[in-house]
Order: sequence, then C-alpha cells, then structure tokens
Amino acid sequence: MSTTLDNSRISKHLGQISQYKDQYDASLLVREPRINNRKHLDIEDDKLPFVGFDTWNAYEVSALTDNGQPVAGVAKIVYPCDSEYIVESKSIKLYFNSFNMFKCGSSPESVMTQLTQVATQDLSKLLETDVRVCIISASDTQTPPHVFDGEQYQTLEDMMVDGSVKFDQYSEQPELLEQDQLFGHVHTFEQRYHSALLKSNCRVTSQPDWGDIYIYMKGHLPVEPGSLLKYIVSFRDECHFHEEICETVFKRLYDIFTPQALCVTCLYARRGGIDINPVRASSSDLISKVLIDPSVLHAKTLKQ
Repeated sequence: MSTTLDNSRISKHLGQISQYKDQYDASLLVREPRINNRKHLDIEDDKLPFVGFDTWNAYEVSALTDNGQPVAGVAKIVYPCDSEYIVESKSIKLYFNSFNMFKCGSSPESVMTQLTQVATQDLSKLLETDVRVCIISASDTQTPPHVFDGEQYQTLEDMMVDGSVKFDQYSEQPELLEQDQLFGHVHTFEQRYHSALLKSNCRVTSQPDWGDIYIYMKGHLPVEPGSLLKYIVSFRDECHFHEEICETVFKRLYDIFTPQALCVTCLYARRGGIDINPVRASSSDLISKVLIDPSVLHAKTLKQ
C-alpha cells in the first residue's frame, strides 16, 4: 500500500463553492488515503493494531421513477478500516444529491434497488475495497409507521403504487390540487395524509432541504390524494425557507378547499445539527402539544 501523503483531490470540494448537480455524476466522489490521518500516530496500513469498519448513514438520498415520481431513501454504507482510502464526506453528499432529478426505475422499489447497486459499484471502485450499501425507502423509516401525534396518517406515496400518477411539475403549482370527485358535498370528511417526499432548497445557499409533511384537513371538500402528492412534489426545485413552505401549503389548501379545520406540520431533516419543524393550524387545539413544548423532546423521524 502507498505510504506517501496524497492531498491531490481532497480539496476538490472542501473549502470550495459547490454547485449542486441534479443528474447522476460519479466523478463527484473524492477519496483520501487513510495514511494521511494515521502517520502521526505511527500506524502503518499493512500493520494495523485493530480491526473495524466505518459505517455511514445518509439521510438525503432521492431519485425519480420513470414517470417522474420522487423516491426518498435512507442509505447505510459500511466498509472495512483496512481499506487504503476513505471517502470525503462533502463529496458523497454531492454525489447522492446528483441523483435528485435522475430517472432510474419503473417503481419506487426498483429505484431503491438501482440506487443501491450503483452506489455499491461506485464506492467500491473509488475505495478499492468491498463496500456494502443498503438503501431503503424513507416512508419505511417511521417508528411506528405513519403515526404522528398519536394519529394514523396515510402515506401518499404508498397510495400511488399503480404508477398511474405522472409527475412533471417541480415548481410550486397550486393548480395541481384537485377535489376528490369520489365524494359528494354533503358529508364532512377528515383526511390525514403524510409524505416523506417534501423537498425544497434553501433560499440563500440553494442547499437541498428534506422533510416529512403531515396534513390534517376536515371539511366538505376532500382533496384528491394523487393531486396532493403532485403538489407536495412541486416544491422540489423551489428556493424558500422552511417556514414559508409550511405556510404556502396551508394557505393553498385553505383557499381552495375552505376546510373547517386544517393543520400542516413539516418535520425537516437536520442540517448543521439543527432541524426546523414549522406547524400552521386553523386553531391551536390541532397542534401537537409535544411538538411545541420546549421541555419535551418530540419524537423524530429517522431522517432527522
């Protein structure tokens, strides 16, 4: 194994202004020789005094199905400590984000499979070792599944398994919201929907922001689930603050469906060790008390 210091590529992204590509690009990945971080400890690569592994959890993995539906996933990556190289963290973040608008499967399951295979191949090639990767759907990471504030919510993407809904709008389009025509105007309906596909971009840095959204609506005009998911997905290329995203969803639903009760909660994944969870409701009794009690740590999604 090499014993010379190699800093030729580690500065490719670190300390640099990086453009977030949205089409798959394996060349974004950067490696660094482990010897750079071991030499001062008198640790030689071929005479390690230990065994072990490096385990990475990536909470911002997403791509598109062939019909344009986003699929959000969580990746676990494991490789041995006796590999000559490590992967640089900013490069792997940029790498996974390069899949964001990449179509690579006919179904959410096939997208996850394809991402797993490609990431395994690319990382194994980069690090010249056996890298094990597993990517699962973000909607499968709820514990317990699809429950928020003690209530059961239907996950919208789980309702779209037949692939009949087409997705081609990635900037906010309230016109996408439609009334569910299967129901009349007489009865009062309660709807609780969840989606793990909420994504927008920071207004200042353009860095991607990922979240889960929970919508409770009660009224005479129910929203059609497919149209609601298409609307949530339409934020994918928007550049706004988290709070504005939550307020926009609330205002659009309130204006179009005139509900008797409405609550929109957005649980965003953390960035820099901080996650933001805005909630907007038509009355305070709809808001999760755990969410807004400063003395109680509210339950997190795995992505957070």
